[in-house]
Amino acid sequence: MNRTVITLALLLVSVFTIQAQSPAEQFWNNLQKHCGKAYEGSLVLPENDPAFGGKRLTMHVRSCSANEIKVPFFVGDDKSRTWVFTLKDGLITLKHDHRHEDGSEDEVTQYGGSASNTGSATTQVFPADQFTASLLPRAASNVWSVNLNETT
Repeated sequence: MNRTVITLALLLVSVFTIQAQSPAEQFWNNLQKHCGKAYEGSLVLPENDPAFGGKRLTMHVRSCSANEIKVPFFVGDDKSRTWVFTLKDGLITLKHDHRHEDGSEDEVTQYGGSASNTGSATTQVFPADQFTASLLPRAASNVWSVNLNETT
């Protein structure tokens, strides 16, 4: 009987811990489940975009730690982009890290933003931050959205 009580108590603690996670933390855990996986996508609009149109688009969820997830994003043969997600104080930030072939930072890098709220377990929205607005005035109103499910 003692074993049953202890098992039930552990189960209740486990359920409470899962329910106590914020939507941002749930999203973070869902993103962590994709670590080690790669996904290919395609550009929907505009189809004739000079940077992305007609090119193979592949993201690799490669580097995952407790507070940082790095996702290299390949556009054709161009491997200069990495999306960097960080979790701090219950909110997630997305930054775009652009590098030259020698590893040095591109002039246009580290732009992005922080989720303005906790989002949901499957969706986070990142409005451009002040750094982005200063670096790329045309991107001051950008909003990046990341949606997850079991397979994408």
